[in-house]
Amino acid sequence: MEYKDYYGVLGVPKNANEKDIKNAYRKLARKHHPDMNPGDKSAEEKFKEVNEAYEVLSDPEKRKLYDQFGSEYKTFQQGGGQADDFWQQWAGRQPGQRQYTTRDIGDLFGQDSPFSDFFQQLFGGGAGYGDLFGGGARQQRSRRGQDYEQPVEITFAEAYQGTTRLLQIGDKRIEVNIPAGADTGTRVRVEGKGAPGSGGGPAGNLYLHIGVLPHAQFQRRGEDLETAVPVDLYLAILGGEIAVPTPDGRSVMLRIPPETQNGAKFRLRGKGMPVLNRPKERGDLYAVVEVKLPVHLTAQERELFQNLRALRVGA
Repeated sequence: MEYKDYYGVLGVPKNANEKDIKNAYRKLARKHHPDMNPGDKSAEEKFKEVNEAYEVLSDPEKRKLYDQFGSEYKTFQQGGGQADDFWQQWAGRQPGQRQYTTRDIGDLFGQDSPFSDFFQQLFGGGAGYGDLFGGGARQQRSRRGQDYEQPVEITFAEAYQGTTRLLQIGDKRIEVNIPAGADTGTRVRVEGKGAPGSGGGPAGNLYLHIGVLPHAQFQRRGEDLETAVPVDLYLAILGGEIAVPTPDGRSVMLRIPPETQNGAKFRLRGKGMPVLNRPKERGDLYAVVEVKLPVHLTAQERELFQNLRALRVGA
């Protein structure tokens, strides 16, 4: 049984922050997902390994335990020590150090361990939880299934309207709903669609990690949107109305007041993105004026602009 380097699995340094770990996980999970590599057993194993590493490093307490126990085990093993010797030595060390009971370990790592032989041994293989951590004999009981994590990319239009995805989870294909208003970083829970429990225990959950693809016309700021609105020079100076596109594929008329400056921003209340889990509420849409100057002027137009300049300078 070899030490398992979860930082190496995700390709991040040991001082990586939560964001770096999450980004690395999403990239690797997408690359090795079984749906992207049908029939590829090596990709399937890599996908499981990536999920295992993320399960540990994304949780502060699990990561702390891994950093403490895992690094010591690696050093012990490199020195020629045997695994059983390490577990026995660690079990009786440092008076006053916290002793982890069977229930503690279950709370930390789930009722149906998703880990490899390394963690099975470290947290309950060999002598068992009770012998290693002073928690008494391990008892058979019902166990909750492991949670699954799944990255999902959706378009801007799908985020606006809500959408569904058909996913392959183990040997089952399930359809899941992604609500309107989902944004990059949204975590959608699908109850009971994780790994099955054991001993009559409940199944785990499936968690979708949403990523929304950018849109060419709308820039998103939470539930609010911004869009650039081209306005010709004459409309900007004299005022008038212009059509502003909205994310539902329609448009609304916006009145531009006379002498509107380039970059002026107008709010269209309630024309933004739906609020997540409150579909009747919407953010605002901000129309940003982009004044377009005329080009290819005729001789007469140029003369009129020169006369206008003379009037402004002489005023």
